[in-house]
Amino acid sequence: MKVVKSKIIDNIKILNKIYRLTCEFAGDIRPGQFFMLKTLDNSFLLPRPISVHDSSENTVTFLYRTEGKGTSKISTLREDDEIQLFGPLGNGFALDNLSGKIAVVGGGIGIAPLLYLVKSLGKNADVFLGFKDAENAYLIDEFKKYADRTIVVTEDGSIGEKGFVTDYICYKEYSTVLTCGPEIMMNKIIKNSMENNVKCYISLERRMACGMGVCLGCTVETKSGNKRACKDGPVFSSDELV
Repeated sequence: MKVVKSKIIDNIKILNKIYRLTCEFAGDIRPGQFFMLKTLDNSFLLPRPISVHDSSENTVTFLYRTEGKGTSKISTLREDDEIQLFGPLGNGFALDNLSGKIAVVGGGIGIAPLLYLVKSLGKNADVFLGFKDAENAYLIDEFKKYADRTIVVTEDGSIGEKGFVTDYICYKEYSTVLTCGPEIMMNKIIKNSMENNVKCYISLERRMACGMGVCLGCTVETKSGNKRACKDGPVFSSDELV
């Protein structure tokens, strides 16, 4: 991990409050890791944790939603502006431990860390993307480039299948399920994975102040005691969690 001042390549609004930020960065990044981002004008105190959406040899890309002062300020940055990056942080998805057919399931802004994951898996993954409706669906074509299959589900059926994304996963076809999204969605995936004896790894979203496990503000309850989402996660095996 390192702290760098990075030049912004682009910062594009892709939908409603959803932005895609690409910055210069050279270094190894594992799928599922995140960075702490901060503008250089000190307009907000604490850096914001944002997961890695994509990565190449000399760039890192973040997909984020403007929620408060920090992310709203980041959204105003433009090409050639600078931003402070601290990372990569956390433990990502352990790709070496994965084998067989894999299902990758994302819901809403939870799809953010999954594109780089799917790219790294090659054509060995089926992707399931859940959205509220067609107006809130995005980056589907990007996933189709790298997944074996891409199944899109909207609650109203305005694009793809109708219903909830959790209803379209045939667990018996997969050895592992990897997921990030709303907790109600992930809880159902964990339950169904356990019932079908399928391994399941989830990427948790938590409020983080330091990103290094010092402040203990992102505690996660596990069967072996409390752990830190920023340091011990954000990716956890579902077997670990209470």
